[in-house]
Amino acid sequence: MDAAERLRDLPGVALLEAARPGRRARWSYLVADPVSVIEEAAPGADPFAVARAELRRLARDPMAGDAAPDFAGGLVGYLGYELRGSLERLSVSAPDDQGLPPMRLGLHDWVVAFDRVTGAAWLAGREVDGGVGRLSRRLADVAARMRDAPPPGRAIAVVAAPDRFVSRTGRRDYMTGVEAIRSAIARGDIYQANLSRRLEAPFRDDPWSLYRCLRTGDPALFAAYVDLGRTAAGAPRAILSASPEPFLALDAEGRVQTDPIKGTRPRGATNEADRALACDLLASAKDRAENVMIVDVLRNDLGRVCRPGTVRVPRLCRLERTAAVQHLVSTVTGRLAPGRDAFDLLSAAFPGGSVTGAPKIRAMEILDEM
Repeated sequence: MDAAERLRDLPGVALLEAARPGRRARWSYLVADPVSVIEEAAPGADPFAVARAELRRLARDPMAGDAAPDFAGGLVGYLGYELRGSLERLSVSAPDDQGLPPMRLGLHDWVVAFDRVTGAAWLAGREVDGGVGRLSRRLADVAARMRDAPPPGRAIAVVAAPDRFVSRTGRRDYMTGVEAIRSAIARGDIYQANLSRRLEAPFRDDPWSLYRCLRTGDPALFAAYVDLGRTAAGAPRAILSASPEPFLALDAEGRVQTDPIKGTRPRGATNEADRALACDLLASAKDRAENVMIVDVLRNDLGRVCRPGTVRVPRLCRLERTAAVQHLVSTVTGRLAPGRDAFDLLSAAFPGGSVTGAPKIRAMEILDEM
């Protein structure tokens, strides 16, 4: 995070963090000043057509070996939930009240990578459009910024996190939605749906300082800060994320892995209480069923783009703990079929079953109706 302070004046800063070594959480990545930015899904059958073309502008990844980072430059950003409208035929669409594009991907030709296992830091890059010399100049500028101390007087602001969040959906309306989903389950329309609420609070300070606050205490396994520029009124806008759950992982050999989490209990105040809560979670038919349903959704999604017979569930409903909670976590793996790539995988699996339901398409339609 201190390294990111040296790049704060550059546009498009993004920090993707692994809080501690663990489940594929070895590397943290810092990028800024993208070569280009994509803010629209491509028309036609492939919403990632422009993203594919932009990625082809980069030279082949020069990094190799177990000690080298997996990422030396590429696309960094977000896919909005509403991108599903470009991936699936849905009968209902929720209104857009955020004014955000359905996707925002910056093409980055360099990265500062931090190895959470060895403590090493890497500066790597990929030449754009076959040019020679431009990347060297950009890497030299980043290296100089990393060597320099933070500018005098650039103190890190301390902000107070919002202490009150308000839901636009009142408890009565929310419970009405819960009952509607239960009725849909009873009719056999769906097996489960993830009915969520947006919690809002006013905030007018620096989002970067708020992110620093978010990262204190018990850090999530995965966290991210993504600068989105400014609103029409000139206010800074950013995504601040902290999560124990990665959506998808794909390596250079085409191995796919996803680790859905369903089923949670708090940690106990004593060892005995902690074990009792863990036993209650492991014995819960409801939590186990919820986890298994999402595993089935992901098996189906991965099966659309993986080699036949390679989709497996090596771990089902295992217990994982953080300082605050304990979860049931499963693992689904596969191998991409020949000719398939990361965009095909995203097209098959987005949005994730953990945030939609089962079966996924019908669950999304019912949630939209609410």
